[in-house]
Amino acid sequence: MRAAPQSKVFRFFSPKDIRYLVPVAGCAALLGACTVGPDFLKPKLDLPAQFTERPATPTEIALTDAQLTRWWTRFDDPTLDHLIDEAIAGNINLQVARQRLIEAREQRIETAAGALPTIDFGAEAARARASTTLEYPPGFGNYHAYQLGFDASWELDIFGGNRRATEAATYDVGASIASRRALLISLLSEVAADYATLRATQARLAIAEDNVRTAREVVSLATQEESQGIGTELETVQARAQLEQTQSTLPGLRAEIAVMAHAIAVLLGRYPGDLERMLDRAKPLMATPRTIPDTIPAEVIANRPDVHEALLQYAAANAQIGVAVAAELPHFSIPISITPQTSVLNELFEGASLTYSLALSGAQHLYQGGRLNARLRAARAEAEAARLNYKETVLSALQQVEDALVRVETEKAANASLVASVRDARTALSQSTRLYNAGLTDFLTVLTDERTVFGSRDALAESNLALVDDYIALFKALGGGWQTIRLDPPGKTSAPRDTAH
Repeated sequence: MRAAPQSKVFRFFSPKDIRYLVPVAGCAALLGACTVGPDFLKPKLDLPAQFTERPATPTEIALTDAQLTRWWTRFDDPTLDHLIDEAIAGNINLQVARQRLIEAREQRIETAAGALPTIDFGAEAARARASTTLEYPPGFGNYHAYQLGFDASWELDIFGGNRRATEAATYDVGASIASRRALLISLLSEVAADYATLRATQARLAIAEDNVRTAREVVSLATQEESQGIGTELETVQARAQLEQTQSTLPGLRAEIAVMAHAIAVLLGRYPGDLERMLDRAKPLMATPRTIPDTIPAEVIANRPDVHEALLQYAAANAQIGVAVAAELPHFSIPISITPQTSVLNELFEGASLTYSLALSGAQHLYQGGRLNARLRAARAEAEAARLNYKETVLSALQQVEDALVRVETEKAANASLVASVRDARTALSQSTRLYNAGLTDFLTVLTDERTVFGSRDALAESNLALVDDYIALFKALGGGWQTIRLDPPGKTSAPRDTAH
């Protein structure tokens, strides 16, 4: 006679079973408080309180910080502002970097999930027939079988290997954010530099075309004087050679303008020829900023994402040492299996149908051929390399700012000299032209002065571009541009910024 069902409520464990669970859970809780490997400490670098070029006042520091956020607006060029806004929205490399950041965040979630139990569920229903002619085991004909399966396994993070791996993955997320911001800074400076080159080349083209017109007038004058017997054939040939030489510069300048338009379009995520019509109309080169302070404090380096990225990479490498240490220590896990089995479907959840197993397992590597020791040594070497890379990145950042400050000041002086040179060259050409018309000097003097004016004007245009490029390089070296633009996709995982600066 079949016994009456105990209960329709599925009782997984009896009080006796629970007695075995308590010491297992207690042991796991106690041992799980241990985390092997070194804790990360930010390296202390003896940096100068300010750059050596100039002293800095608090007012200048505050003004500099305000100007770094959208530094390109300091050039007061609406077209440049529009191009940069479009580049931020459409640049392909920035979009790729965003996916890399999403990937890093999901990898961190995957790593952190290693500290949680895994639970699997399965179900099976079968109808089978066994042979009734066997002597052993005895056959029993047709039968039904119903089974549910709950399998769980929990890898105990007793020595903190998973916690260190999650810590490293968290720092990797922060490094991805910093890398993306560094890419943005490079993009901003590249768009601005290419645009400046385009406008400066347009100015040089206008200078060359102006000189072509002047050279044609000189050829016309020389030809007329030769026909009147006043001039010579040599003077006419010299004037024509000057014209042809000046004309030879035009195709290269036009090609440079088109190339820069193509480069800007690609940076904006557009086809190369999309901006030629928009940028074809010549505009003056943007003016250099007027209100930028002459001195920049060394603390501005903290704004640079590449420095932040290098520090986070060091922190991630340091956490990997703990992962390598934990790999050499014993591993413990708790496998659990709960499987009710029955031949009658409505008895599947009866207590009598329950089968289960619970265990605490441990394993220790005894011999790996030196693999684990090599992994630990490699992790320590990688961490030391990351620390040195961080130091080198900081020093390089300081050098870039120092160099940019020097270049700005020296180019200002050179630019002022070229302005005076253009003024004097024009005066000399005007005087030599009057003297030649009065018959008081030779034609070669006029040609020489004309060539000097052209060279001085072209050199000034190149100096104007160099000065703008130096300011762009300074803003880039200071790490300006990413502060007011949100590039990070939403997510709960964020980089530990306070540990970096």
